[in-house]
Amino acid sequence: MVFLVMLVIAVAVVVLVMRAAAAPGRPGGGQRAPRPPRSSRPQRPTRPLAPDDDPEFLRELDRRTRRDDGSPA
Repeated sequence: MVFLVMLVIAVAVVVLVMRAAAAPGRPGGGQRAPRPPRSSRPQRPTRPLAPDDDPEFLRELDRRTRRDDGSPA
């Protein structure tokens, strides 16, 4: 029973503190100033993640294979 009373008191204190912090007209309370817009980072050029994703690499590999064998892979 004592635990339940302490729990109710703790919840009431938290609610009162939250309301006091959000009360307009008080220093540090009320609505917050809007955040300035975030500047976006310059986009880095996208590149293949692995050699087998790179079309240029695959063309070069195909060209070398044909040159070495004289026939397609």
